Amino acid sequence: MGRYRTPTIVAAASLLLAALCAGQAPAAAPPGRVGIDDVIAEKLDHEITAAMREAGIPGVGVGLWIDGDDDYVRAFGTSDKTTGTPIKTDMHTRIGSVTKTFTVTGVLQLVDDGKVRLDAPISTYLDGVPGGDHITVRQLADMRSGLYNYTEDPRWLAVFKADPYRAWTPRQLLDIAFRHPAKFPPGARWEYSNTNTVLLGLLVEKISGQPLHTYLQQHVFAPVGMGATSLPTGAEITGPYVHGYTNFTPDGATVDASGWNPSWGWSAGAMISTIEDLHTWVPTVVSGRLPDGDRLLKPATQAQRLRMLPTGHPGLGYGLGIADFAGWVGHNGELPGYETIAVRLPQDRATLVIVVNSDVDGKFGNLSSLIANRITKIVTPKHVWSLPKEAQPNALPEPSASPAPPASPKP
Repeated sequence: MGRYRTPTIVAAASLLLAALCAGQAPAAAPPGRVGIDDVIAEKLDHEITAAMREAGIPGVGVGLWIDGDDDYVRAFGTSDKTTGTPIKTDMHTRIGSVTKTFTVTGVLQLVDDGKVRLDAPISTYLDGVPGGDHITVRQLADMRSGLYNYTEDPRWLAVFKADPYRAWTPRQLLDIAFRHPAKFPPGARWEYSNTNTVLLGLLVEKISGQPLHTYLQQHVFAPVGMGATSLPTGAEITGPYVHGYTNFTPDGATVDASGWNPSWGWSAGAMISTIEDLHTWVPTVVSGRLPDGDRLLKPATQAQRLRMLPTGHPGLGYGLGIADFAGWVGHNGELPGYETIAVRLPQDRATLVIVVNSDVDGKFGNLSSLIANRITKIVTPKHVWSLPKEAQPNALPEPSASPAPPASPKP
């Protein structure tokens, strides 16, 4: 059951299904997009495994679905380096900042319900935000608030590196952010800040009267049909799960981070999901329509979500908790040990989900982007995934380093 039933409107996906059931051929592939056949699948296998060898990636899971073509859903390498257990496409993984698409969906549902206004100051709903009388809900969602990103605080980074199992509350995270002055006046420019989405998580809780994990379960995960997706309340991760490997450690050693507590990311980056659940979610969040044809959001609200504004980085636009990467719409995410990409290329009717169980940085930078680049060069050569270095979603900068430049979705 969805929130907004529109029985007279049939989604494009439903039309395609009806055509197939009637024995009609699907529409021809859009110009510039390559269909998936055995030859293309073999090329993808080769490029992905070559990239893994070059970058030292333990395991990769990939799902590529192009409406009307065969699917490409495969896993390569190991999930657990200790046991040698192979990675599988149905394993749970931490998805980092893809979480933001869900949190902002909760906010937009409250907008549809008339309980929140996008252009109202956040102080209308939450107390204690510095400059909150001048920062709107919209500016939090589209990363233009100017609020300091708490994950760049050197003292917090040092504490996290020393004890990654520590639990953090949203208030503790905000207290860290609010110790710093605003970086620019609200609306002046775009700069990524996890502080924004933590505030939006608290907004959903305040207005709905429910814990965020409960709200999302009832109003997003269940209606969309995402039975393997959750926002954990602690360090738990649902099994079977992918082990994630990071070198964000005091001595730089690479360790298994799958048991680290993601509460520091909370509504900005702590969620758990699977490749198949993300395959369900991406067309939903991009279209605003549930798999059964109901509305996830009202059309006007969905249009607000997808109003992409420049970020200052070539090829990267940002809407309300969602990004446009040279035509690929969705989000990426990274936190210690895990990287995820979950995006849709609407004009080519393509959905791409990538999970990588390492963030160990080498000469290749962001590892999920490396895999996405190799895949899209083959299948969507007119829309090749390529992000500038300063727009890569570095999970956590070094505590001794200066704050990172404006960056794309993180954690």
